[in-house]
Amino acid sequence: MRIRLSFAALVAFLIPSLLAAQVPGVPERPMPDEPFVIDTAEAGQVRVTPLKGLELPWDLAFLPNGDMLVTERTAMRLRLVRSGVPEPQPISGLPEGMSSGGGGGLMAVAVHPRFAQTGWVYLTYTKPAERGRRGLGLARGRLDGMALKEVRELFTVDESGGGPPPGLPLVFAPDGYLYFFIGGANDMIAQRGDSYYGKVLRFNDDGSVPKNPFAGRDDVAKEIFTIGHRNGIGLTIHPATGEIWESENGPYGGDEVNILKPGANYGWPLVSYGRDYSGAPVSDKRTLEGVEDPVLFWVPSIAMSGMTFYTGDRFPAWRNNLFVGGLQYGRIPRTGQMQGVVFNEKWQEVRRESFFEDLRQRIRDVEQGPDGLLYVLTDERDGAVLKLEPAE
Repeated sequence: MRIRLSFAALVAFLIPSLLAAQVPGVPERPMPDEPFVIDTAEAGQVRVTPLKGLELPWDLAFLPNGDMLVTERTAMRLRLVRSGVPEPQPISGLPEGMSSGGGGGLMAVAVHPRFAQTGWVYLTYTKPAERGRRGLGLARGRLDGMALKEVRELFTVDESGGGPPPGLPLVFAPDGYLYFFIGGANDMIAQRGDSYYGKVLRFNDDGSVPKNPFAGRDDVAKEIFTIGHRNGIGLTIHPATGEIWESENGPYGGDEVNILKPGANYGWPLVSYGRDYSGAPVSDKRTLEGVEDPVLFWVPSIAMSGMTFYTGDRFPAWRNNLFVGGLQYGRIPRTGQMQGVVFNEKWQEVRRESFFEDLRQRIRDVEQGPDGLLYVLTDERDGAVLKLEPAE
């Protein structure tokens, strides 16, 4: 009887994994080499130019002169893209001790708001850790040509736990502080003040810690700004209010966009619009007293990634729209897309539009360039930056 029970337990354990491994996906399609045109509801025809030559790119930041810095996650390289072409050699001098295991690697890149004076570039990454533990780091270095100089690790984590690969986005807010979102929380660790996972942290630009909302509490780490998140993937600044909007992934559905408020709790996993990977609801509650409700949510999931508000002049019909990336739709591989969200004068959602479903690529990040164009990052082995401009 003991053998039969063990065999049954083994089968029960393996079936979800086998089913997950057999999830169908649409056939692959190579990224076009030449520019192509897409039709959009809001902005008419848009010309898309693929800027190729990247390997699993993860995050994108612009320098004041229009050059791009792009992280290649698993290769753990920082690439400079100049005039649409990646420099052959990566930028040297990156922090030591990075690791690409468990879906991590070199993650986010951000530049100092006064980069022209400081030259500071900020990077987040995962680090090696013993079995049953996870590690990550935040570092900065001064960009000098094709090298980072004066590199210093500003913050590091090594703690027990497990969960999805952590998103580690960065953003400088108008208040001058650096906000660092540590995702990777799949359980009640997001509610624990002694863990950094499932939290947004706030730093001064030199890595020191300002007076944060939980200052003086022994049960909450001093760096923590908000709690109760699952897996943070994107941070962006609202063009009218200066507030920080963040995106985070649910498991099966329940992707969210939230507005960060000092000391707020965003409810994971006490409340959720999503289901767990087994198919069961994460929670029987969608809202709860004392937690912040999302501004936007997605069911089914689009596996949200980076996002930005469009504020330029090249696409007047898109001004103040929020553009979010998605790695896949409804858990089907190779169904990534970008979505645009249109708001009314009170910043209430009125409609959404999807783009790039036919590319069959993972859309990893969306950024507005200094030239007023939109740039979209595809997270593939032959990844590319897609430059969007009005069609002639």
